[in-house]
Amino acid sequence: MAPAGIGADVEGVHAVSAALAAGRVTGLTVERSRVDDLVEIVDRAREAGVPVTVVADVRDLARTTAPQGVVASARPIAPMALSALIETAPDPKALIVFDHLTDPRNVGAIARTAWAAGIGGLVVSGRRSAPLGATAFKAAAGALEHLPIAEVGSVADAVEDLRRREIWTIGLSGDAETGLYETKLLTEPVALVIGAEGRGLSRLAAERCDQLVSIPMAPGTESLNASVAAALAMYELARARGWVT
Repeated sequence: MAPAGIGADVEGVHAVSAALAAGRVTGLTVERSRVDDLVEIVDRAREAGVPVTVVADVRDLARTTAPQGVVASARPIAPMALSALIETAPDPKALIVFDHLTDPRNVGAIARTAWAAGIGGLVVSGRRSAPLGATAFKAAAGALEHLPIAEVGSVADAVEDLRRREIWTIGLSGDAETGLYETKLLTEPVALVIGAEGRGLSRLAAERCDQLVSIPMAPGTESLNASVAAALAMYELARARGWVT
């Protein structure tokens, strides 16, 4: 479901709970002062035969700044090829492509919204992108345990591959003349391409998208955060398909 090595370190209540439910956790460490608050997680881990260690402060072991008193080691999630992701995603296809996002919190936040909006999978680059590590998993609050993820070497090539497989590609771009709410493609098999923070879509990815759309904003306002823009686009897709009302 995700690139090799993804999800080996998990932190935070929701992320650890989801990893436990997926049967991936191999070791759990909790903060002594939080044991009573985390009793459900601790009990579930022990019932599953997972070793539980109690320490004075888990922050020394954490990769995030706010691990919420619990960190876990876990078996990494297995990789998925783009072709397999396309074949297994439910119809009509609805995918998200990350065009070299660099902030793992944005990646996690987008994944969380994607799961809530009914998106069928994520496509990420294995190079020059935010690592899908503890920070992304914590921000995703369990969504990365459920969403299939394909890793690709080139986002632009992946966009072209999606087009060849008759999946429309829509890139979010602040300069696009067509507005998000004007496009007619959201009920078709489609992949939304989300550009990097600050610089937006890469040139090649933008050139290869079937359509570029912008999100209408009040005059004089700045561009939206990548996760906010992605959330608006995903929920417009879900609305257009009747998934949400």
